[in-house]
Amino acid sequence: MTEVRLANLTKAYGNMEVVHAIDLDIADNEFLVLVGPSGCGKSTTLRMIAGLEEITGGTIHIGDRVVNDLAPRERNVSMVFQNYALYPHMTVRENLGFGLKIAKVAEQDIGTRVTQAADILGIAELMERMPAELSGGQRQRVAMGRAIVRNPDVFLFDEPLSNLDAKLRVQMRTEIKKLHRRVENTVVYVTHDQVEAMTLADRIVIMRDGYIEQVGTPLEVFNEPANTFVGSFIGSPPMNQLDGIVRLADGDISLADGLSIPIPQRTRARLSEGQKVVVGIRPDDLAPRGHGIHDSEASAELELSVSISEPLGTETLLFTSIGGVEVQGKMLNPRMVAPDERMKFVLAVDRVHIFEAAGGRNVMIDN
Repeated sequence: MTEVRLANLTKAYGNMEVVHAIDLDIADNEFLVLVGPSGCGKSTTLRMIAGLEEITGGTIHIGDRVVNDLAPRERNVSMVFQNYALYPHMTVRENLGFGLKIAKVAEQDIGTRVTQAADILGIAELMERMPAELSGGQRQRVAMGRAIVRNPDVFLFDEPLSNLDAKLRVQMRTEIKKLHRRVENTVVYVTHDQVEAMTLADRIVIMRDGYIEQVGTPLEVFNEPANTFVGSFIGSPPMNQLDGIVRLADGDISLADGLSIPIPQRTRARLSEGQKVVVGIRPDDLAPRGHGIHDSEASAELELSVSISEPLGTETLLFTSIGGVEVQGKMLNPRMVAPDERMKFVLAVDRVHIFEAAGGRNVMIDN
């Protein structure tokens, strides 16, 4: 059983604090993804777990040990880097076994572990090749194999797919998920790609400016974003966000351009007359009449002018605006859309998110 626990973990460079006293419990065999924009502190947090960055304050537990003062090699973790970090003068076989050789593992055990890792990752036929002879995806498999052979308690991945093309990233996501199910180790994975986070994670930790904004399963952070930042960061295309004013007497929220939508029933009791709010609308929940899939009991109709359309095959993204703010909707059963064509959109009101204008907190989530 290998749990990882971060308690009041802090990192500062001089007077600049970049990770602010975060607390996080990672369960045994959990696939946890740290996600956020560049500079949010996710890679720094990962490197502190690995022992590659000294911590400024707090504690790191791996299993039943406090590892604050342990060297990286003593923590029994394996890290897979963005740039593969393979030795160019060694064959794949030698790369896989080098760490074990340095640790003075018996040659027979090295051979067994290397063979097992190669079989798991499907790289047995590459064993005598040099890194320069491998594709990006093959190099990444070797890098993962080098981590596997050590039999670590925890796997740490630092944006391992960012150097691959889009098609290969999708393929490697699947491979990493299969690998986790097979080796059954705890995984902490860092990425700036929210799609990668959603598809891989058991739980997602969303970070911003060195703070944790929300922790939850992929569906929890998508369906119940804690604030406007999480709402806009998680989801592709991103959530539309519009300023509005609550009119309880009229039962609606006033938007710009003379438009309004009914107040979602689940939020009514948490709003006050004249309150300034931000209305969050997923593009999937705003579609031209007859071109969306809605099981929503409550809906509103908005007539909007489409400025740009992006056909994607089975669906088309439609770009319009409300009060000068760009809004995206989604059209199923796609057809050609003329520039500036006016269309009647149906909004699934009971799927709308309401955030406080001051601070951006989701009104349905209690702090």
